[in-house]
Amino acid sequence: MKKELFKGVMTAIVTPFKNGTFDPKAMEALIEFQIAEGVDGIVPCGSTGESATLNHQEHQEVIDFTVKKVKGRVQVIAGTGSNSTDEAVALTRFAEKAGADGALLTTPYYNKPTQEGLFRHYKEIHEKTGIPLILYNIPGRTGVNMIPETVARLAGLERVSAIKEASGSLVQMMEIIRVCKDRLTLLSGDDGLTLPILAIGGKGVISVTANILPKALKQMIDAFNQGNLEKAREIHYRFLPLHDAMFIETNPIPVKAALVLMGRCSDSLRLPLTSLSEPNGEKLKRVLKEFQLI
Repeated sequence: MKKELFKGVMTAIVTPFKNGTFDPKAMEALIEFQIAEGVDGIVPCGSTGESATLNHQEHQEVIDFTVKKVKGRVQVIAGTGSNSTDEAVALTRFAEKAGADGALLTTPYYNKPTQEGLFRHYKEIHEKTGIPLILYNIPGRTGVNMIPETVARLAGLERVSAIKEASGSLVQMMEIIRVCKDRLTLLSGDDGLTLPILAIGGKGVISVTANILPKALKQMIDAFNQGNLEKAREIHYRFLPLHDAMFIETNPIPVKAALVLMGRCSDSLRLPLTSLSEPNGEKLKRVLKEFQLI
């Protein structure tokens, strides 16, 4: 039985930019907000952090900055995935050296490896680093689905600690729990599915919505863990419209637009991502006003 290292609410934090470059002042304020609201972890340089358009120097800067500002108050899980195994190893080594508590590694994208290729990709990273690893399955973005049998093989590796599952398939997630048992922690990769995932044995969420409303997600998970299912369901259904709004366009366009409206960062994304369209911007404003966030 492996120790359960990662659970609760972990925020897939945005990377704020100002005039096209990383904005450390805004990032520090975002980090402090997250910690004050009671999150269990912060995840820099994930999909929500626009990792795909950060160069290596920026990627390392954001991870290093986050670790130093957090100062051990919550966990820092660095996004270090790549479609190049060597690059993922290098980024994971940097995160380990910087003092991150773990690394989040998306399945390789575009090159569409086989299941054997996925296994060997993660095994290579495991062999060449010494940090706890979180697998990340998100076939809608990567073009490849890591099946439960492959996850089970990887769960046999000492430092493969968890999986962020964003396939959208609860059946697949239940099969992961069945075949991995207590060798792997299941984490939600979809805010709207967090409660159902807790119900089947998941332990938390790596969340987009937590960028703007972390406390509510923390309260839902706490209520579930305390056996107060009625309260957990009430929170879940109350905030479903907000989760939906975060994906009205490609993530992280809507969540960054929300943070702009809340005065927490500037309206700056890296091409090819563009600002939220005007019609969807109006829809987002209505939802944020409904939840008294603006």
